[in-house]
Amino acid sequence: MDVVVLGAGVVGTEVIRGILAESGHLSSRIGVPLELKAVVVSNLDKPRDPVIPQELLTTDAETAVDGADIVIELMGGIEPAKTLITRALDRGTSVVTANKALMASHGPGLYAAAEAAGVDLLYEAAVAGAIPIIRPIRDSLAGDHVNRILGIVNGTTNFVLDQMSTQGSSLDEAVAVAQEKGFAETDPSADIDGLDAAAKAAILASLAFHSRVAIDDVATEGIRGITAEDVAWATKNDQVIKLLAAAERTDDGVLVSVQPALIPAEHPLAAVRGAFNAVFVEAGAAGPLMFYGQGAGGKPTSSAVLGDLVTAARHRVLGGRALGESAYAALPVVPAGRALARYQIRMVVDDIPGVLAQVAGLLAARDISIETVIQTEYPTDNTAATLIITTHKALEAELRRTLVEIAALAPVREIVSVLRVERGTGG
Repeated sequence: MDVVVLGAGVVGTEVIRGILAESGHLSSRIGVPLELKAVVVSNLDKPRDPVIPQELLTTDAETAVDGADIVIELMGGIEPAKTLITRALDRGTSVVTANKALMASHGPGLYAAAEAAGVDLLYEAAVAGAIPIIRPIRDSLAGDHVNRILGIVNGTTNFVLDQMSTQGSSLDEAVAVAQEKGFAETDPSADIDGLDAAAKAAILASLAFHSRVAIDDVATEGIRGITAEDVAWATKNDQVIKLLAAAERTDDGVLVSVQPALIPAEHPLAAVRGAFNAVFVEAGAAGPLMFYGQGAGGKPTSSAVLGDLVTAARHRVLGGRALGESAYAALPVVPAGRALARYQIRMVVDDIPGVLAQVAGLLAARDISIETVIQTEYPTDNTAATLIITTHKALEAELRRTLVEIAALAPVREIVSVLRVERGTGG
């Protein structure tokens, strides 16, 4: 079984290490010898881990792909990954990829090419690294109905928020620590702005609800607006702030979003610390399920890639293929404004009578009811107060419109933050 690896970065190096070090073990599981035939790179002169045999390195991707039984794509990005994967599938070559951006943007076309050729397109490593989540949703829950998914699927933002919570760091300070430890890129925008999590949310929603959901369908808000004060207030109230990827089946279709949210300390996702990931699934018959583990890094991600490699190779030996795209439900993606959720609004107001009545009146005018109100002294100005309002479930579009009106009130100095609020387990 001839294997070609496209890309020799952190993940690619660990996959190559695994193929070479465990060749006997992998071959026994597959039923035929497994041989690494080529490693495609863009620069032959770049220093690399000595585990990669120099004689296997090549820049001729097309020739390498054409000679493979299985192609493992670990280049990342859209191109040339999309062209090379399509080339492999069209030639009847099975493909394993960890490319979340590509699957979230061009999954249907790649699925169609795999279906036409009768080969596998596997991507367990595209979501949550080492955590088995694609296969459980696609295969294990195939006879059930998934109703909702909540996930911490970006280790960088989880590490940053954890640093802010445990160390009292600002966002910028926490990002700097994440960069020092190798959890964040020099430009952390894809993580901090929620784009990485949005790609993963689109993939999970597509699988869970048998519908096509693209990354552009995901309402996305990152964590740039989260302050140390937000985190401290959450801790004081037995809550934590997490960047949640959420996908939910509603009567109108599918709601998919990525946004920071307050979750209670007793929720299983609250205990996910550092750069770890977790996905919480609510299914009709199975009930609540939690998948937890390392969501990034070379070794953890290589575990998922090698698992897909064994599956694809076994199918080539014995026949058959993994389940392909399931989009029979064709549920529409519901606009983000129609999401129904609880929210916490924190604002600074003049410390004078009647402010709460004005704010409550505007909320009531749009059928947004108040669950709790807390008013505290503003620490640096005795003429101001901090007002924290938690709403009952409300339409996001109505809340956003009301916030514009609240911000225009004379006694309201600033709306500091607006965070979605999750309830306990399954909430």
